[in-house]
Amino acid sequence: MNGLVTFLIHIYAFTAAVPFLWFFVLWIGGYFWHRDGKRATKLAMDVTTLLLIGCVSVLFQDLFGSGFGFFLILLFFLIGYGLLGNFQYRVKGKINHARIVRLLWRIGFLTLSAVYLLFMIIGLGKSILSV
Repeated sequence: MNGLVTFLIHIYAFTAAVPFLWFFVLWIGGYFWHRDGKRATKLAMDVTTLLLIGCVSVLFQDLFGSGFGFFLILLFFLIGYGLLGNFQYRVKGKINHARIVRLLWRIGFLTLSAVYLLFMIIGLGKSILSV
């Protein structure tokens, strides 16, 4: 069992190391599978968001020396869920949980992509200056 967990962790670490490569691979695969660019884009965004969560939390740990990055990302998702749920309840009088999660996941992709690029630039600059 321990060997299987270690293997899965290594597979996830390999895929999370280059999340945008997997975005393009999944988009091309999804496009050829469904023949629909919009559906392929949504599929690629959804999977890449999962990879970006791990990658950004590791970059946060490397830059700031704190293991709080994953929990900070989770906190932002929970705050966003509360705000969107409150807004939807005030406007429509009911809450559609699936729609809120889908919207948060896609906003998370955009936000985490920007944070990933920012942290990568800062990390590269930090490593170049330390040499």
